[in-house]
Amino acid sequence: MDGWMLMRSAMHRADAPKGVRPGTVRRVLSFARPYWRLLAVFLLLTVVSAVLAVSTPVLAGRVVDAIVGGGAAATVIWLAVVIALIAVLDAGLGLVERWLSARIGEGLIYDLRRAVFEHVQRMPVAFFTRTRTGALVSRLNNDVIGAQRAFTSTLSGMVTNVIQLALSLGVMFTLSWQVTALALVLLPVFVLPARRMGNRMADLQRESAGLNAAMTTQMTERFSAPGATLVKLFGRPRAEAAEFGERAGRVRDIGVRSAMATRWFLTGLTLVSALAQALVYGLGGWLALTGQLAPGTVVSLALLLTRLYAPLTALANARVDVMTALVSFERVFEVLDLPPMISERPNARALPAGPVSVEFAGVRFGYPAADKISLASLEEVATLDTRGGQEVLHGVDFTAAPGQLVALVGSSGAGKSTIASLVPRLYDVDAGAVRLSGIDVRELSFDAIRDAVGVVTQDGHLFHDSIRENLRYARPEADDAELWHALERARLAELVASLPDGLDTVVGERGYRLSGGERQRLTIARLLLARPRVVILDEATAHLDSESEVAVQAALAEALRGRTALVIAHRLSTIRAADQILVVEAGQIVERGSHAELLAADGRYAELYRTQFADQADGSAPVDTGAAEASEITPGELVAADVVEAEAGAVGGRAQAGPVTPAATG
Repeated sequence: MDGWMLMRSAMHRADAPKGVRPGTVRRVLSFARPYWRLLAVFLLLTVVSAVLAVSTPVLAGRVVDAIVGGGAAATVIWLAVVIALIAVLDAGLGLVERWLSARIGEGLIYDLRRAVFEHVQRMPVAFFTRTRTGALVSRLNNDVIGAQRAFTSTLSGMVTNVIQLALSLGVMFTLSWQVTALALVLLPVFVLPARRMGNRMADLQRESAGLNAAMTTQMTERFSAPGATLVKLFGRPRAEAAEFGERAGRVRDIGVRSAMATRWFLTGLTLVSALAQALVYGLGGWLALTGQLAPGTVVSLALLLTRLYAPLTALANARVDVMTALVSFERVFEVLDLPPMISERPNARALPAGPVSVEFAGVRFGYPAADKISLASLEEVATLDTRGGQEVLHGVDFTAAPGQLVALVGSSGAGKSTIASLVPRLYDVDAGAVRLSGIDVRELSFDAIRDAVGVVTQDGHLFHDSIRENLRYARPEADDAELWHALERARLAELVASLPDGLDTVVGERGYRLSGGERQRLTIARLLLARPRVVILDEATAHLDSESEVAVQAALAEALRGRTALVIAHRLSTIRAADQILVVEAGQIVERGSHAELLAADGRYAELYRTQFADQADGSAPVDTGAAEASEITPGELVAADVVEAEAGAVGGRAQAGPVTPAATG
């Protein structure tokens, strides 16, 4: 515990500036607590090293006295041997200190990065829709590394220099109090600039961190496949380069300002040290000539003076280093202090086995305001947007019985995707409840929801990894046989088998090495591998061409079979045989019923249906085959019925547009 107390006192001596939040030092020490034993050994070795550093000048003075005074040659040789042994011992201690420093520093980096990563993973989806990725990555890289320096170079330097300073002063006073007092006359010149420079460097570090985060954000966005494509499509490479150059230039300028501020400070301190040494040589030499001091004592005092002002210079600069590290810690803690809006209850429940029902009971919901889920520094704005919190769902009620298919239709922005996002608990309702098999999702464990609910979205996100690892993300324990079975059911096995690397084929960032249809079928295969009991399809074929849609629809038929399903469809023909169709407008369910019932009611659904099919080639009204077929088609066969229609569209499209290239097919 001695090391822990030494570190605590050293950190408090750093005197945190007003710009750093109160309590930051205390939290820093809490992160270092697991390493207190290593820190104790580390600090003990630095004390020994400091003692050795002070002993060398004293021995050197004795060598001079022995030579000038005509001492025995053996004495000079033994003194030289002792000086050499001290140098060897100091070198060995330096290696051990470096290992301990690296072990503590890298351990702290690991702890901080893991804490931030795990915390960010618990944040709601709304957090990621607002945060700039590069700014968040900067916290995990630049700021974490900046923070750990406080426990490697800064801490060891402070302790070593404090010990050297105290020992040097003590020895110098015993040798000559007059020379020592004269040397300390210039001490205030060290102290006053140090206090001002610490706060100045903290401000520069904070500004530099923000500028680096902005530059990292631009690189992250523009170096992604969709970002690079957008830049090329709009022909803006020069504008992007100019914008990046401006940001990089600001980083360069602040780097120059920081370097010059530090250099001016160190140059001034070095100059003061040189002047002090001149005073020592002047007064010490005069005292030696008058016989009041031995020549060796003058040499010892001159050498000890470097052990006095060098630590003073380092300690003055250590304040700057501490300020920089505390700013980095502050930026890391800023992320850790942002509470997740969605958390798992301590007594979270599991979901009973068997088919699952989905129930919405009086659900009211509004997307959270920015100050609840985000940070201005992560959005790179001066102040957070105060908008938000307005209710977008107003008393939504419906039930999807086990094995039923419920379809959501309506205008863009009506609230369909919002309703779907509440089932896997991407957000929590403001009022009412969403229940799975009669249990409020807020009472279920995250694992229970994840195992029960599977979602296929419009863009089907994939990681930059192999097909095998992208599939196994749903079920890490799955073997290759299970992977191939899922690919077969998703109508993708033949394509994957034809690839040179098969399951080991890397799909690229976000899966951009695959076509849209292939990417979507791979996400369906991943869903099939997860074996959820509830499937949510959020316009899973919205952005596909006709031929890709044929294959994806066939894969979706497998995904829906025997499962409770919630489907958001842009093509109404896809959901004609749904057990229940809900028409959503302005956050409310305005109509509900089967396809035939809603057409007969001649309301909003009938209007949407007529509008979608108004451009048929023959100009006639849509033929209502759904009413006759609804009782014959099961939810599991629903999409298969639509494959014929999609195939017809694909054939028609090929007849007009010419041959389809392999890159355009899914």
